[in-house]
Amino acid sequence: MKSYKISVIICAAGKGERAGFEKNKLLAPLSGAPALWHTLEKFNLPEIDEVIITSSKDDFEEISALASPFGFKVVLGGKTRTDSVKCALSCVTGDIVLVHDGARPYVSREIILNCIQSVKMHGSGICAVKATDTTVCCKEGEIVQRLERNSLYRLQTPQGFFTKDLRLAYERANGEEFTDDSAVYGKYIAPPVIFEGSESNIKLTYKEDFLREIPALSAVGGKVGFGVDTHAFGEGNSVTLAGVKIACKKGLIAHSDGDVIAHAAMDALLSAAGLKDIGHYFPDTDDKYLNADSICMLTQVCKIIRERGYAPSNISITVQAETPRLSPHIENMVENIATACGLTRENCAIAAGTCEGLGFVGKGLGITAYCSVLLKEI
Repeated sequence: MKSYKISVIICAAGKGERAGFEKNKLLAPLSGAPALWHTLEKFNLPEIDEVIITSSKDDFEEISALASPFGFKVVLGGKTRTDSVKCALSCVTGDIVLVHDGARPYVSREIILNCIQSVKMHGSGICAVKATDTTVCCKEGEIVQRLERNSLYRLQTPQGFFTKDLRLAYERANGEEFTDDSAVYGKYIAPPVIFEGSESNIKLTYKEDFLREIPALSAVGGKVGFGVDTHAFGEGNSVTLAGVKIACKKGLIAHSDGDVIAHAAMDALLSAAGLKDIGHYFPDTDDKYLNADSICMLTQVCKIIRERGYAPSNISITVQAETPRLSPHIENMVENIATACGLTRENCAIAAGTCEGLGFVGKGLGITAYCSVLLKEI
């Protein structure tokens, strides 16, 4: 059988505004690492020869930091998904190309290999799952047509093609917009062929999709909040955690000071009070918060919470980092967080640990912090 070089395009140039993070949702934390990192890891396979990631200009540095350990290439995307894929296609060197949404981190190795095999056999391979619910067309809230469920499928990614065919399709499209690659291929080349996907291969669209693996919290007589923050390592020689500047071989990529502990605490407090996340109050598009002191922002968040009639009762934080060593700094960290939140030291705890060489944190690619808080009425 002929040997083919396999390339992959991972689409990560969007913002994912429906998730409500006030930034690219793919850089939001998921299971202790940026969501995109999990997707990249799934394509770090011996069967894959080349991976190209599309990125916006704003996210280029951070996405490049995530891609670097894998040896993946990052290119600037366009204003739309169609533009971004076309940009990436110009860099593809493989005979077969798979296009995958960066927001589908649960894709399996089996699906990826099945996609490649479908292209080899049929010229295309579109990951799809059969519709199980009754499906209808509506107009102005009224059902106007019932669709035959047995012939309906929901399309996922990856979607694979011979590179020359997909390039030709995009050239013929001449700027026309499409929601996925099977549409442009189907219009200008041939009817695409589907293969069986999986219900677990979900696309991260809304904020609740990022919380699927977080256990529910409950409390009597209070309001519980949970927050998490992750930053990747980049250039620098120190990190700031809970307001403590610590020498480190690398810095954290961030608009503010990158204090993941303070940021996790802020999100936990805001979520407990039923408010929007820190991106709403301290947007990274505002130069006022460039290199901002996150402990000062945490103090401001506590003021916002108190204006709603609540105050922190206790706060518990866990930070995961392979480097730097945090144990000598824990007491100062606790003091800073407790002071900012108006708590006694007995009601504020910070635990630090490593990931034993496993995953995003374990491989020394960044730092993640988790925080849970209990609010009381005042």
